[in-house]
Amino acid sequence: MAKKQFKAESKRLLDLMINSIYTHKEIFLRELISNASDAIDKLYYKSLVEKKSTGVSKDDFSIWISVDKSSRTLTVTDNGLGMTKDEMETNLGTIAHSGTLDFKKETVDGGADTKKAKTARDAIDIIGQFGVGFYSAFMVSSRVKVISRAFGEEQTWEWESLGADGYTVRESARNGNGTEIILTIKENTDDEKYDEFLETYRIKNLVRRYSDYIRYPIMMNVEKRRALPKAEGADEDALPDYESYIEADTLNSMTPIWKRGKNDVKDEEYNEFYKDKFSDYTDPLKVIHTSVEGVISYDALLYIPAKAPFNYYTREYEKGLQLYSSGVMIMDKCADLLPDYFSFVKGLVDSQDLSLNISREMLQHDRQLKAIASRIESKIKSELSAMLNTDREKYEEFFKIFGLQLKFGIYDHYGMKKDVLEDLIMFYSSAEKKQVTLSEYVSRMDAEQKFIYYAAGESVDKLDKQPQTELLKDKGYEILYLTDDVDEFALRALMQYKEKQFKSVSEGDLGIEESEDDKKAAAAKAESSKDLLSAVKETLGDKVSEVRLSRRLKSHPVCLASGEGISLEMEKVLSAMPADSGVKAKRILEINADHAVFGALEAIYKNDKDRVATYANLLYDQALLIEGLPIEDPVAFSNAVCALMSEGGSIGTAAE
Repeated sequence: MAKKQFKAESKRLLDLMINSIYTHKEIFLRELISNASDAIDKLYYKSLVEKKSTGVSKDDFSIWISVDKSSRTLTVTDNGLGMTKDEMETNLGTIAHSGTLDFKKETVDGGADTKKAKTARDAIDIIGQFGVGFYSAFMVSSRVKVISRAFGEEQTWEWESLGADGYTVRESARNGNGTEIILTIKENTDDEKYDEFLETYRIKNLVRRYSDYIRYPIMMNVEKRRALPKAEGADEDALPDYESYIEADTLNSMTPIWKRGKNDVKDEEYNEFYKDKFSDYTDPLKVIHTSVEGVISYDALLYIPAKAPFNYYTREYEKGLQLYSSGVMIMDKCADLLPDYFSFVKGLVDSQDLSLNISREMLQHDRQLKAIASRIESKIKSELSAMLNTDREKYEEFFKIFGLQLKFGIYDHYGMKKDVLEDLIMFYSSAEKKQVTLSEYVSRMDAEQKFIYYAAGESVDKLDKQPQTELLKDKGYEILYLTDDVDEFALRALMQYKEKQFKSVSEGDLGIEESEDDKKAAAAKAESSKDLLSAVKETLGDKVSEVRLSRRLKSHPVCLASGEGISLEMEKVLSAMPADSGVKAKRILEINADHAVFGALEAIYKNDKDRVATYANLLYDQALLIEGLPIEDPVAFSNAVCALMSEGGSIGTAAE
C-alpha cells in the first residue's frame, strides 16, 4: 500500500511541535488517555442528544491499558465513537487538526440547540483542543498503529506510521466500536531509558499523576501474588507457598473532590485529600473550595498549611498550584497562578477553558490563565480577611507562620499591592500588648495625632525600653514595635495608611505640636548651649551629622535620632546582608538638657574645655550601645567608665 504524506510540513513541524509543546516524554500517556476519554464522551453525547444508539450506558465505558514486554508494545484501548476511514485521514493525517474541536463546534453551532443538547454538552466537557496530543506518542515510540471502528459501521480501519515520513491506511479487523492505539516503544539509548514505559508500576504512577480524575475507569490487568492454603498435615510454622495471578485493577479514582459540592464533602475528606496530595502530615489551617462559572469557569481547591515547609523561606522553595484541564493535570506547579506573597497556598485549579495541549511558555501568556490567577488572588485575600474578622485566634496563628511573606509582598512591590495586603499585616502594639492591624491602630488614634508611630529593633522588650519612645508614651500615643528585618522597609513602601503617614520614634522630628512657651524655652536653651553643642560636634566629626538638645527624652540622658534617608535600623539590616551597600544613616546625637549628665557636661565645658572631648565620646558610645550598634573603641569606652567609677580618677588620663 502506498505511503501517504502528512498534510502539514511533515518532519520539521512534527519535531518542532513535540519538542516545544511537551516538556516531559511521560506526558504521552496522559494525551492518549485524554483522547480515549474524548472518544467515549462523543459517543455518550450522541446517545443522549441524537439518539444514535439505544441501550448505551455510561457504566459500559472504560479505557484499557496493556503492556507486552516481549514485543515492546503499550496499547491504549477505548470503546468510544471510533473513526471512519475519512475521519482517520482527516484527524490523523493532518498534524494539529482536532477532531474533538470540530465535534465541539458542531454541538455548539449546529442544529442540536435543544435544552437536552445543552445539558449533554455541559456534562461531557470534552478535553482536547488543538489536536496535537496524539503525536506525543512519537516521543517514546518507533511505530504507532491505530485500529479503529466507528460506531454503527461494519468496517475497521488501521492507520500506521513510523514518524514524520508519512503513514498508511488499510482495512483491518476489530470487534465492536472504539479505537486501539498500539505503541512500539523505542529501544533504550545512553541518554534515555524507554523501558520504564513497559513497567506496570510506572504506568500506574503516570495514571494517578496525570489522569486520576478521568471520568471513565482506566483498567489494566495486573500481576499479583497470594498465599496458597497450607496442605493438610503441614507444620504450623511452615511458610506458605505463593502463586501469581492476574487481576483487573482500576487505576484512577474518577471523581475529583473539587467537583463535588461543598456540603457533600466532609472536613475529614478535605484534610485527608490535602495530606495525601501534598505530602503533609498535619491538617491544613484553612480550606478554600470555590467554583466559578461565567466567561471564565473553573473549580479551585486551595489550602493554607498549618506549618511552613522546612524550605519555605529559601530559594529552593517552589510555589505554584496544580493545574488541571477538565480533570487532567497540565502542570504540577503552575507558578503563574499565585503571587509571591500568597506562595504559601497549596492546592489546584481545574478549568475546562484551558487547553490540555499547552506548554509552560504558552501558559505565561495565556489571558484565561491570568484572569483565573486574578480571581484566585482576590479569593485568597477575601478568605484571609474573613478569618481575621471572624476567627482572630486562627488568623494570628496563620500570621505567625506566614505574616513575614505578606510584609515582603508589600516591600517587593514598593506598595503597589497595598490594596491587597495592607489590611492583612499586623505588628505588636505598645498599648494593646499584642499583635494589631493598621486599621485597629488608626481607629484608636486621638484627633490631634497626625502620624502612625513605630519603633524598629531586635525585640519587643528592647524596643519598649528605648529612650526615643518616652515622649510618645508620656502623651499616651500607641507605638507599633517592628521586630522583623523587612518591617520598616514595608512601611516605608506603604508610605501611609488611610491618609496617616508612618513615622519612626527615631526620626529627627516627631511631628508633635508644642505650646508657644515650650518652643521659646527650648529655643532659648538651645541658644545658650550653642557653643557647647558645637564643641561636642567638633569632637565627633563625621560620626554624626548634628548634635542638639532633645525634645523627646524625659529620663534618659542621650539617644541617637535619624536624619533624612534610611534609619539606623535599616542601616543595620543592610550592613548584615552579604552584599553590603555601604549606605549609612544620618546620625543625630540628642542630649537631654534636663538630665544631670548635661549639667555635668556644662560644668566641664565651663571649667575644663579639654575634657569635653572625653565626655562627648563617652555619650556617643552610650547612644550607640542603646541603639544596638557597635562602638569603635571598646577599650577606651571601658577605661572612661572605670575612671568615672574610681574615686578621684581622671577621665582624661584614663581615656588617653
